[in-house]
Amino acid sequence: MPYLRTSHICAIAACLALTAGRPAGGEAPADLTVFLGRIGAYVERYYATAQRLVAVEAVTIQPLRRDLTSSEFARQLEYDLRVEWTPGEAGQPGEAQVRRTLLKVNGRVSRPRDKPGCLDPRPVSPEPLAMFLPAQQGDYAFSRPRPGRVGGRRVTRLDYRPLTAGPIDVSWKEDCVSVDLPGRWRGQVWADETTGEILRVDEFLVGRHDITVPDGQQRNWGVPTLTLERSTSSIRYKPVRFQDPQEVVLMPAEIESVTAWSTGTPHLRIRQVFSNYRRFITDGRILEE
Repeated sequence: MPYLRTSHICAIAACLALTAGRPAGGEAPADLTVFLGRIGAYVERYYATAQRLVAVEAVTIQPLRRDLTSSEFARQLEYDLRVEWTPGEAGQPGEAQVRRTLLKVNGRVSRPRDKPGCLDPRPVSPEPLAMFLPAQQGDYAFSRPRPGRVGGRRVTRLDYRPLTAGPIDVSWKEDCVSVDLPGRWRGQVWADETTGEILRVDEFLVGRHDITVPDGQQRNWGVPTLTLERSTSSIRYKPVRFQDPQEVVLMPAEIESVTAWSTGTPHLRIRQVFSNYRRFITDGRILEE
């Protein structure tokens, strides 16, 4: 069966950026500017801490029928996951990446000959919160801050959207198609008004998008055009306690994304659950000449 992937949603591979945006019709109000500054400063602190941590990521990839019942067995993967962070210099944006090491495939220990599936998370992908770094606050517009709640905690919510849309990028490989749709989505972020701590990020595709199937691929797909009907993603964070030294850090708890296509695998749900957070420790020694 042909498979499809969308990588514009940050659940698996984010290509997004957040900005100290400008609402239509004027400059950003002071409270929005201050709030975005707190969020940006928090993300920088978060990366400085997260680059020293490692977690287990359990991924479940479940194809669904249109009535949302399972159409095939779910593919289950387990990874060691860590964040790499390189701060920017002289006002330039830093780079934050997620690196994965495959541990298990469908419950068994991974083998060197295991090949990644079409829908598997990429070994290296952008870290989702990079969109909130201060140096990347220039290409998106934000709503005014509004009160909200996440898990009973009072927080502040912002809606955001890209100011421009980039060209659609489609790549084909055998029975797999990968699609990037930059700028054709909207998002919402929930954060603590005082500290800027991020508790939840949601994103969703705007509208339906037709993808022309090349002549050489139409035999695989059976149609001249594919339609991406819906794509959503939600990231939730939880407090994780560490010892020696003692500290509590908000880390990803779960990511869930749902994609709906007109053909192939009509619906797809991908769930990523994070656990077993621990410090990433390396040893070093001095060599004398």
